[in-house]
Parts: sequence; C-alpha cells; structure tokens
Amino acid sequence: MAFRLSNNLVGILNFITFLLSIPILGAGIWLSREGVTECERFLDKPVIVIGVFLMVVSLAGLIGACCGVTWLLWLYLVVMFLLIVLGIVFTIFAFVVTNKGAGQVVSERGYKEYRLGDYSNWLQKRVTDEKNWNKIKSCLADSKVCTNFREKYLNDTVTEFYKAHLSAVQSGCCKPSNDCQFTYVGPTNWTKENGVFTNSDCNLWDNNLDTLCFNCQACKAGFIDNLKSSWKKVAVVNIVFLIFLIVVYSVGCCAFRNNRRDNAYNQGWKP
Repeated sequence: MAFRLSNNLVGILNFITFLLSIPILGAGIWLSREGVTECERFLDKPVIVIGVFLMVVSLAGLIGACCGVTWLLWLYLVVMFLLIVLGIVFTIFAFVVTNKGAGQVVSERGYKEYRLGDYSNWLQKRVTDEKNWNKIKSCLADSKVCTNFREKYLNDTVTEFYKAHLSAVQSGCCKPSNDCQFTYVGPTNWTKENGVFTNSDCNLWDNNLDTLCFNCQACKAGFIDNLKSSWKKVAVVNIVFLIFLIVVYSVGCCAFRNNRRDNAYNQGWKP
C-alpha cells in the first residue's frame, strides 16, 4: 500500500533532524578532546547527550514512519509527548524565576547597580553555592569580560567612565560598587579608601585583574541579570519550538494511525 502523506512528512522531518544531530554530536566529541577551558569541558557532555538523543529519536521516527514499524513510531510519539510536556514546564519555570529583579538606576551614572537580593530565591541559591560559583567565575575569566572592559575604557576620564553604559556583568564584576566611593584611577584600578563600609562588597574589591569583584554579591547579581535576559529569549524561542513539536506530534499521530490500519489490512488479507 502506498505511503500516506503524513508518513512521508514525518520521515522527511526526522531525516533532517538526523542530519542536524551529526554536527551536534561531532561538536560534543570535539569539545571533549580539544576543550581547554572549564567552560568548554563543562559543555561537552550535554552536547554529546543532545546529539545522541536527537539521532536515536529521529531514527525511530524515520524507520517507524517509512518502514511501517508501528512500535518504533509509538515509542517516538511517547518521547515527543514527553518533550512537549517538559518544554511547557521549562517555559513556565523560566518566566517565573526570571520575573523578579532588575538593575537599580544610580544618579548621574550611565550604568545600573545590581543587588543579589532583588532576584528570585531559586537563582540566588544557584549562584551562592560555592561549587557553582567557582565554575561561573572560571567561565567569566575565560571570556575575558573584564580584560576587554579595561581595554575599552582605559583612556576614559572619570566623568566619561561614569556616563558609560555598562553591561550587568561589567557593572557587577569589573568595578567596585558605587556605595564604596572609591577614587577612580582606571576602569579596573581604584584607590580603596579606609573605613567601615555598609556594603560588604567594598571589602572584597581588589585591583588585581584575576580578582576584581568576582567574589562580590553584585557580580553574582549581574550574572543573574544577564542570565535572566538570556532565559527570557530562550523561553520565547522555546514557545516557537513547542508549536513545531505539537505540529510534528500531530502528524506523527496520523502516521501511527496509518500504520495500524495497514497492519490490520495485512493481517486480514489472505492469499
């Protein structure tokens, strides 16, 4: 019996997914062998898992739809359903945990200041965990965010620097808090005044490029604010992906129904 349109469509979509899984898996293997930084080594295993997962699922859908293997198509649909459920849960979760918190506007400053307590408790717990934060600090160091920051604003006067529009990470990690009232020498070089500070971050600041304010609460807050923006973008993309998954799942259900009808027809036919 000729394949129906839904079977062909599922087969084509899964063949494309299978092709996409190959470079993803290759990238994961490359990172595991060639990665030199903590961030790269942290990413290799998740990328490999995603690549293998996509490859296996797409093969199940491809063989199930095009070869009439009903049990494989059923397994494919179960996985797709679970992905849709997980996608919905993640999207809701992402909007909930990123709904709270924002940078605070400072008078006569082009940048904002960031406070850890302004953000959701779940995100706060993730960054205050020492093991997690050490990995994040390593990634920030590898990205040279503060080194580039220093080079960009090195020749600025104090007035020009205060008018600069800094990112959340630059504001929180690469310079001392505005509460400290340190004397500006350079973007990462400040004269530390003696005294009792109301903001504990002031005691943690160090002009050393490897230290700066990477241990400050403001740095953790700046990282969360940056993460918050990224998660919101991912959540929006995830909604589009969910719509695509639901369409593919619906087409897959039609293909599964076709397989069952074909099997019932073949079993009922006698030579």
